[in-house]
Amino acid sequence: MDWEEKRESENEKNNIEDAYEKEIANTSDYYVKGPITSYKPYRKRRGVFSYFIVALIAALIGGIISSYVAPAYLYGKYLPIPELYKKNITENAEIKIIPKDDITTVTAVAKKAMKSVVGITTIQTVDYFFWGPRQQQGVGSGVIVDSNGYILTNSHVIADGKADKITVLFKNGDKKEGKVLWYEKALDLAIVKVDATNLPAADLGDSDKLQVGELAVAIGNPLGLEFQRTVTSGIISGLNRSIRVDENNVIENLIQTDASINPGNSGGPLLNSKGEVIGINTAKIQSAEGLGFAIPINTAKPIIEQVIKEGTFKTVFMGISGVEVEKYEKALGIDLKADSGVIVIEVASKSPAFKAGIRAGDVILKVDGENVISMNHLRRILYKYKPGDKANIEIMRNGETINLELTFETRPDNY
Repeated sequence: MDWEEKRESENEKNNIEDAYEKEIANTSDYYVKGPITSYKPYRKRRGVFSYFIVALIAALIGGIISSYVAPAYLYGKYLPIPELYKKNITENAEIKIIPKDDITTVTAVAKKAMKSVVGITTIQTVDYFFWGPRQQQGVGSGVIVDSNGYILTNSHVIADGKADKITVLFKNGDKKEGKVLWYEKALDLAIVKVDATNLPAADLGDSDKLQVGELAVAIGNPLGLEFQRTVTSGIISGLNRSIRVDENNVIENLIQTDASINPGNSGGPLLNSKGEVIGINTAKIQSAEGLGFAIPINTAKPIIEQVIKEGTFKTVFMGISGVEVEKYEKALGIDLKADSGVIVIEVASKSPAFKAGIRAGDVILKVDGENVISMNHLRRILYKYKPGDKANIEIMRNGETINLELTFETRPDNY
């Protein structure tokens, strides 16, 4: 190459450098007009730290692909499934969630029986010693047992017949005044009548066939009408239970359930898996959870039938007045030589007891082999009998046990 060619080459190089410097001078701090393709500046060599950063990012990307992308999108479709994942897939496939049958059953029972449950509110005049008469409100539940307006509830819900006013609230929002046709404090049952027809009556089951462990569903108005028709479920926890509701009253032959029963549930139905009424909720043990009790529906069936047919229910009677042995002994400070029973204070003339040979001072121990605990208990026993039925009465007279046969008669209106 001669000096002229060399000179032209140097001039061309200088022109290129001038153009690059001019292009650099036209750039701003944040933007460039465009890439310069006519000249590539010298690039600095990357340090060791740069390679470390690149390797770290690559490792992270690879971990994500292997742990998430591959199992979810690649394995089994484009790549063979590793043995480790095969094991996990097999284990996960064995886990099945199966809904419990009783959830469906409870829902079906509630739908069937809900329309038959009513709310009951009462107004009672209570005479307070210091403040005088005051009106007191009460809230409970009931169940329609006949389409012509017959409602079964607890005696204590209608204040044992002392309520001044009873209002029945139906599921559709209707309210009607109720009238007490019959009640029995010893049984804690009552029948209220409203002026209505074509009401949705509940189906009545057979409480004698109950077994421990069966499904139990309670419907009622716990804690007032704000929570009306609340549904709770559980099982039949026990049968033939006895509880003392007050000093003078022990209720026997009760159904025990762990279905939640709270104040306001009283009088509402206890239902089986078929949606049939098997009991009337009556009480709960306040000092424990899961201890609710209901009166067997078979106790109420003959009463319901007679009240619907005759407008009231009349029990048989013995014709005595008496008091518990324990109370009598404490009051007089004497020993009657009887551990339990009822001592006869008075016998009505020409009554079944008088005709059977029972006299004042006798202690009634048993009726057809069933121990007599109190006068209320004796009244409940009489609900098992009809006029004309006979019973063996075991008494104690002057320390001697005697058995007498008594024929029951219908209780007179004035007794």
